[in-house]
Amino acid sequence: MSGEAPDTQPRYEIDTTVAHSARIWNYWMGGKDNFEVDRQVAAEHAAKFPGIVDVARQVRAFLVRSVTYLARDEGIRQFLDIGTGLPTANNTHEVAQGVAPECRVVYVDNDPLVLVHAKALLTGTREGATDYIEADVREPERILEEAARTLDFSKPIGLMMLGVLGQIPDSDDPWGIVRTLVAALPPGSFVVIEDGVDTDVAQNDAIGDYNENPDSTASYHLRSIGGLTSYFDGLHLLAPGVVSCSRWRPDFRALAAPEVPDYAGVARKP
Repeated sequence: MSGEAPDTQPRYEIDTTVAHSARIWNYWMGGKDNFEVDRQVAAEHAAKFPGIVDVARQVRAFLVRSVTYLARDEGIRQFLDIGTGLPTANNTHEVAQGVAPECRVVYVDNDPLVLVHAKALLTGTREGATDYIEADVREPERILEEAARTLDFSKPIGLMMLGVLGQIPDSDDPWGIVRTLVAALPPGSFVVIEDGVDTDVAQNDAIGDYNENPDSTASYHLRSIGGLTSYFDGLHLLAPGVVSCSRWRPDFRALAAPEVPDYAGVARKP
């Protein structure tokens, strides 16, 4: 694993003429790090699938619950968050270090606007550490190499992949990407995956229109619940299994939340 200093120059340029999924999601979350084209595509999508705002909020609530569980109940002190998106409230390092200040967190994203805001991500606790890698999820070996600057791969790690695998078409083998990442994790590590599934007609139609929108830079690929569950092959899937993210070990706030067509699971590597 390389110990070279990170390259601070963005590898991808910001294009304000086409929408980007991270900035669209930021808009739905109430953030301000987006452009007019992002807001336009976000509004069009929400008009076809109004439930997307609930999805965005429930995905973030799931992140908080799953990271809290891993840090508090499983003693995980290292997290690799791939596809982190733009910083909003309750980012992974804030949740983890709120439980255990010594937690170390590495964020990975390929949006240069996220790199611009990296300083916001890098304000962790004095006891812990945070780092940022500008990379595409299709580069798992590079991600692992650079993450080793901050994370100790001889100790358990929490791998977070929320809303990122749906951006990878079958032709780029998202299952193979997961296998590569999981293979590098030591026993006792955890894998947390969340993505949209094809159970909601309104979301299916909205995603179809989104994929055909010329103002979007990428496409999103809804998969079956079985397809999402297969990411956890070879791992010990924790109860309640792969369920709507609003139904994964809900707290009192989530009990009143709607069931959304984004599913999630948490699994332990034996």
